Amino acid sequence: MRTAEAGSGTDPSTIAAFLVMVVAVGGNVIGIKYIARAGELDPLWAAASRFLLAAAIFAIAARAMRAPLPRGRAFVGAVLYGTLSIGAFFGLAYWGLQRAPAGLAGVFLATGPLLTFLFALAHRQEQFSWDSMIGAIIVVAGTAIVYNAGRDEGVPAASLLAILAASACAAEGAIVVKGFPPVHPAMRNTIGMAVGAAFLLVLMPFFDESVSIPNTATTWAAQVYLVLIGSVAVFALYLFILSRWTASSASYEFVLAPIVGVVLAVWLLDEQVSGRFIAGSVVVLAGVYLGAIRPARAKHPRRAGE
Repeated sequence: MRTAEAGSGTDPSTIAAFLVMVVAVGGNVIGIKYIARAGELDPLWAAASRFLLAAAIFAIAARAMRAPLPRGRAFVGAVLYGTLSIGAFFGLAYWGLQRAPAGLAGVFLATGPLLTFLFALAHRQEQFSWDSMIGAIIVVAGTAIVYNAGRDEGVPAASLLAILAASACAAEGAIVVKGFPPVHPAMRNTIGMAVGAAFLLVLMPFFDESVSIPNTATTWAAQVYLVLIGSVAVFALYLFILSRWTASSASYEFVLAPIVGVVLAVWLLDEQVSGRFIAGSVVVLAGVYLGAIRPARAKHPRRAGE
């Protein structure tokens, strides 16, 4: 049985998994925003409780599949993955989304592929290209336009910077996964989500957050979606895709998910999009394509007969 070449994108099952993940990730921002609007859960506690439940589900799955507990460097990699891709990423994203519109946050998260590529260069996992450098400049310009559009709408600078920092943490987390020995996906998510939840719980006292239980059906529905679909399904799909594609290729989700997120935000949250926001979004996505997607495609040409 032939295995899909990493980054080639020729395996139908991997492409299907990627598309399902993109739609689910687009819905994640909406779910987080619903919880933020309801105001029943503090941001760090909302994220921590989500991943505690998801970690328990993955632990059951790992036991059922008899996934071995990683040791040595493999265990360290799983812990770093949880700290960066779950604890730091979602802590910053939840906090930033308290004040930032879902659509605007999605565009900031779209910088993920380029950040992943730049971090991969720093870790010597991928090679430098001028397309990446030019793409980085374009993304910076587009992000500046979107940033100014958000500031015109009264969004705090700290919220926007928190979301951008979240994107950087996710990018570094993807690089960490590729740089350490492989771990069974169910076990990696069990450890990663437990570590991420613990990271968030430790931070709660410093932000005067408290443990609470939601009262409204909307908050419960959003949290259930975020646990089952946004955590269990998305992270299982992500690690499956990451095992077959490069880190840069797998991070394309950050380009496509914002499009889904903006559509859902306009439809479900009645958010408005300005001309400057649209223009900046197009510039960001163009820069990401040139800087990350196009080089990744060029490095993995389609083989004859595929």
